[in-house]
Amino acid sequence: MSGSQAQAAVAEDTPLRRRVIVRGVVQGVGFRPYLYGLATELALAGHVTNTPEGVVVEVEGTASAVARFCDRIAAQAPPLARVESVHHREMPPAGPAGGTAFTILTSRTDGPARTLVSPDSATCADCLAELADPADRRYRHPFVNCTHCGPRFTIVTGVPYDRAHTTMAGFAMCPDCAREYADPADRRFHAQPVACPACGPRLRLLVQWCEEVTGADALTEARALLSDGAILAVKGLGGYHLACDATNEEAVARLRRRKARGDKPFAVMARSAADVEHLVRLSPEERSLLEGRARPVVLVRRRPHAPGDPWPAEAVAPRSPDLGVMLPYTPLHHLLLGLPGDADGPRLLVMTSGNLSGEPIVTDDTEALERLAHLADAWLTHDRPIHVPCDDSVVRVCDGEPLVLRRSRGYAPLPVSLPLPVRPALAVGGDLKNAFCLGAGRRAWLSAHIGDMDDVDTQRAFEHAVAQLESITGVRPESLVSDRHPGYRSARWADRNAAHRPVVRVQHHHAHVASAMAEHGLDGTRPVIGVAFDGTGHGDDGAVWGGEFLLADYDRFTRFGHLAYVPLPGGDAAVRRPYRMALAHLRAAGIDWSDDLACTAACPPDELRLLERQLERGLNCVPTSSMGRLFDAVSSLSGVCHHAGYEAQAAVELEGAALHAPTEDTTAYAFALREPEENGGGAVRADPAPVLAAIVGDLRAGVEPTLIAARFHRGVTRLVHRICARARERHGLDTVALTGGVFANTLLSSACAAALRADGFTVLRHHLVPPNDGGLALGQLMVAARVTPTSTPTD
Repeated sequence: MSGSQAQAAVAEDTPLRRRVIVRGVVQGVGFRPYLYGLATELALAGHVTNTPEGVVVEVEGTASAVARFCDRIAAQAPPLARVESVHHREMPPAGPAGGTAFTILTSRTDGPARTLVSPDSATCADCLAELADPADRRYRHPFVNCTHCGPRFTIVTGVPYDRAHTTMAGFAMCPDCAREYADPADRRFHAQPVACPACGPRLRLLVQWCEEVTGADALTEARALLSDGAILAVKGLGGYHLACDATNEEAVARLRRRKARGDKPFAVMARSAADVEHLVRLSPEERSLLEGRARPVVLVRRRPHAPGDPWPAEAVAPRSPDLGVMLPYTPLHHLLLGLPGDADGPRLLVMTSGNLSGEPIVTDDTEALERLAHLADAWLTHDRPIHVPCDDSVVRVCDGEPLVLRRSRGYAPLPVSLPLPVRPALAVGGDLKNAFCLGAGRRAWLSAHIGDMDDVDTQRAFEHAVAQLESITGVRPESLVSDRHPGYRSARWADRNAAHRPVVRVQHHHAHVASAMAEHGLDGTRPVIGVAFDGTGHGDDGAVWGGEFLLADYDRFTRFGHLAYVPLPGGDAAVRRPYRMALAHLRAAGIDWSDDLACTAACPPDELRLLERQLERGLNCVPTSSMGRLFDAVSSLSGVCHHAGYEAQAAVELEGAALHAPTEDTTAYAFALREPEENGGGAVRADPAPVLAAIVGDLRAGVEPTLIAARFHRGVTRLVHRICARARERHGLDTVALTGGVFANTLLSSACAAALRADGFTVLRHHLVPPNDGGLALGQLMVAARVTPTSTPTD
């Protein structure tokens, strides 16, 4: 051995001690036992503990072993872990006085909270095997879980993540569970929700006007009730579901009536992906989402109904091109759908939020018995409290990539990494599909889905969720951020709760564009062309915007182009009755309301006369540039949808119609572009009048609504390309952000992205942050970070 080799060997064997702080999702996911096993394997001494800022570990041994330990911390982390950073520094070796073993210490609770809490995770394969094994002590236990799966975010009451800081604190472990919990070699070492039939939560079934049923009998009776057409309130991870047999026409229709659901589609739950393959066209990406740990509702294109196949009731998703599908994510769901060998029961269940439409999901057991009394025939419940409400997430796939439409269970509260540091702030989002955002440094925590803020209970849920997320993140907002809309309840909440902190107001569509930029890690040094299409957003000129082309960075935006204004007659009335928007657009285009047009026929004669006077006099007719409202108008004009029972129904059904158009047709309706000097404003104006005239001509020529729908989608695609190309010519910008709720339409999103990319543009689309108002708060946060907050609300 050479002298240098000998020195290297001595250096490798030199005792070394290192202190390591691991930050990220590293508590409640088996991280300490993982480090215990790694240290033991490498013959290292030391200890590991949970702290409010993460996992802190000290290791001592040979220099080479300590180096291998540090190299493997992130590379081989447990499945639910998400390591964001590993910081370490050398310390003086303690030698034999420091001990020769590696130990796990009691968690520390001092210091500010900086660690991350894991989302709830679907039951893992090992736990499912135990659930179905008659020889296992957790056979058919509805609450089986381990460090790799089960409830997390919804049961957390504080950090560090220990049993005492969860809703499992009231369940004393039996000797068997305590032994597993204390054994670093066991899969359940420090699995905080660990339990078994002897010591865990208790399942019970409450039936209207009947005695309570508990244990295995509760599940047997629940399955029987579902088979007989009953509606069950089922307690899940983040709240109650209302469940019924999805193939029972009468049961589904009754649930729809009781819930006041309108025509809004229900999601369905099946045992496995194989059980829905005859219903929907499953891509590999969609299958992966269905079977992944987050287990969202996945919106998938429906197949034509094949005679003889088990099929969901028509009332599950009337006239929708998609079916929302999810797979079981709790042991209780698996048992409810039946294990192999169980008696026949429903193979497909409607699973919808336990609430009336517009209200927050129910989580409290007493409240469930009261608020769901007129909705459910029975309650399948248990005594493990839910601390954090968390609805099911909703995802679809666009061009092979995920598009999250509702970011909630399975995703929240994982933070979004920010391209720029932000001051501690709370962005309160919008009033529809509300989700708020806490930010500090380079992290932003989007809340779980809250709901629509026009309901008082939803506003209370918002307030509770803000306090809870602040407690587990340790963020103490120094400012608040809201939308500029003067009537938004979220903005009023920010004003009332500012407590002398400044409130920054951010324009709605600027926030949408900033959200897309932040998700893609743009630092804002170069503006993008932001195409922000949605239904409603308060414009700086007092109009309702929604068909916007912005040149934007985080600091500012310029309105480069927009849809031409038309009157919005009656506000919400026009949203609920798309024929009103069709008639308003026809009048703006100079086209008569002739009786042969479907939208004219759909409008009652008395309302038609009143609408005509309203438009003539401009009464309650705020001008709008909304692309969402144009989709509504075309949907009614073409005879697809005249009444909207849920948000964007007319647009959803128009997209569905376009999917059935003959592929050989390539016609696209053309918008007229008016330059700024022609209209006296500062932006290019896209006039839909030629589009409407062409549609009327096609209708009178007998063209099918499916072709009209497809030609309209192609027309909007070409409009996007034309205006973006014009913006590039004048300003040299070549990155386009497609954002806003209209881009939940995958047919439009895919076509726009393809056309732009073919012309050399870089295209940003949302993947993990919703394009709709559920992602608005992230953009608000980023824009406000560039503003020096000086405005303090006044009473």
